[in-house]
Amino acid sequence: MVALGLLCAIVVTGAAVRLTGSGLGCEDWPRCNEERFIDVSSTHGAIEQVNRLFTGLVTIGVVVAVLGAVRRVPRRPDLVRLAWGLVAGVVGQIVLGGVVVLTDLHPLANQGHFVLSMVLVVNALVLVRRAGEASATRLSVVSARTGRLVRVVVVVGFVAVYTGTIVTGSGPHAGDEEARRFGFDISSVARVHGASVILTISLVLALVLVARRHEDWRRLDAPIETLLVVGLLQAAVGYVQYFNDIPALLVGIHIAGATGFSLALANLWLSLRSGDVVQASNEPIRATVA
Repeated sequence: MVALGLLCAIVVTGAAVRLTGSGLGCEDWPRCNEERFIDVSSTHGAIEQVNRLFTGLVTIGVVVAVLGAVRRVPRRPDLVRLAWGLVAGVVGQIVLGGVVVLTDLHPLANQGHFVLSMVLVVNALVLVRRAGEASATRLSVVSARTGRLVRVVVVVGFVAVYTGTIVTGSGPHAGDEEARRFGFDISSVARVHGASVILTISLVLALVLVARRHEDWRRLDAPIETLLVVGLLQAAVGYVQYFNDIPALLVGIHIAGATGFSLALANLWLSLRSGDVVQASNEPIRATVA
């Protein structure tokens, strides 16, 4: 849970780097510049360095999560794989962070940085959820029709998140005044993103009706309601920021909301199956601390 919290927090600190124009506050990597490994002599440099140093806290959290999965008694291979997935993702983020700087904040590299962040927070959520279940074997707890619609909602929802990265890569907040943009018309990509969000919310409303009809509401009420609330708030922030010339503060809130929306989508997907419906061993689960 600590690793999950840190992975969400670093998305916000990374957004702060871009929104304050500090993307090239450190023009080198892994050093800040040719003279110093760490340099906080300028405001932009300090903001960029804080984000880089925060990566160290994320790394510690992820390493402890791996130790917890490896030393757990009895050991669960699925938890070990998920924990090592966090390590692979953090290493990938460090490399991508270098690519972002060395390509002078190319929007494609920035986009990849955010997409991988969403993969990481989802990976961490899956680890948290499965660590709380009695068995690695997970069985379906909803009807087939509801399950299919949930999968459609999740796929379309993540498409909406992805189209949002194209809007961001086409907008004014590149992290530096000289940084490249995708070159798409901001109004056009915003309309595409808005349409995908509206489609997602419409599908969630349809899911409410289907889940109630098939008596799956008890299992899915909280995940669906959470997704619907976060989605509506995200849509409201998106429209407000668009019609107010995309202020940096609202963009930061929107990025944090996108992280919450991704987690809500993953949580809904995970609610389709459970490891608690399988009869567990009589042997108590014990945890050991390194």
